[in-house]
Amino acid sequence: QVQLVESGGGLVQAGGSLRLSCAASGRAFSSVALGWFRQVPGKEREFVASINFSGGRTYYSDSVKGRFTISRDNAKNTVCLQMNNLKPGDTALYYCAARAEPIVSGSTAAYDYWGQGTQVTVSS
Repeated sequence: QVQLVESGGGLVQAGGSLRLSCAASGRAFSSVALGWFRQVPGKEREFVASINFSGGRTYYSDSVKGRFTISRDNAKNTVCLQMNNLKPGDTALYYCAARAEPIVSGSTAAYDYWGQGTQVTVSS
């Protein structure tokens, strides 16, 4: 079992940056792929980024590619999302997630464990 807790959300002006962190507890953190997703009211949860078990491979949605960077530190059991050049359309509740397989995935159904989310609000 993996438990995930997000932090780092907040209010930022368009063009600014935020860094989200997700602290994990439980066993076999270094063996699972991780992801970030986001959701706004009335919409389906949207894939943002994923990283494989070792951190050697990443996968991004087209909407954030070039602006966001996912990373992990297996020694500290953390995964981060560096968000640069934020836009109002990035406003959402951001979730970190873990799946019981080592490879990246952009599908919500592929993930087994979810955090509670951290709010990101980007003002224009």
